[in-house]
Amino acid sequence: MPTYYIMDLDRTMAQTVAPEMPSAAEIAACRWLPEEALRVYSGEFERTGFQGALQWYRCGTDTRYASEFTLFSGRTIDVPACFIGGRSDWGIYQRPRELDRMQSRTCTRFRGCHLLEGAGHWVQQEQPEKVSELLLEFLRA
Repeated sequence: MPTYYIMDLDRTMAQTVAPEMPSAAEIAACRWLPEEALRVYSGEFERTGFQGALQWYRCGTDTRYASEFTLFSGRTIDVPACFIGGRSDWGIYQRPRELDRMQSRTCTRFRGCHLLEGAGHWVQQEQPEKVSELLLEFLRA
């Protein structure tokens, strides 16, 4: 489980997370996002801008969307559901107990939580075979 940080006022986000960054050797050995795929992503962001990638964060802090968020507040997800994520993804630890709440209350037909070792935020690219295997298992159930 990652360490939780409180950002110091005199440090930037980059300075705060720097101790968690992989080494140059780990970066060089990374195979989950090949240069060809990175070129596709960067080319599309260059073509269309980066706003779409940031929209979730903007909506989460913009009070203009509060009524839309509350529309589904307290509702449950009543279709079969599972969660596949990377154990090293900081996103799953940002809101303590949310993952437990999803499994026990939000999803009434929850069929499994899979946190893959050695994967982070881009689990579907970091471990595509395992994600595909888990999805097929879910669909067969």
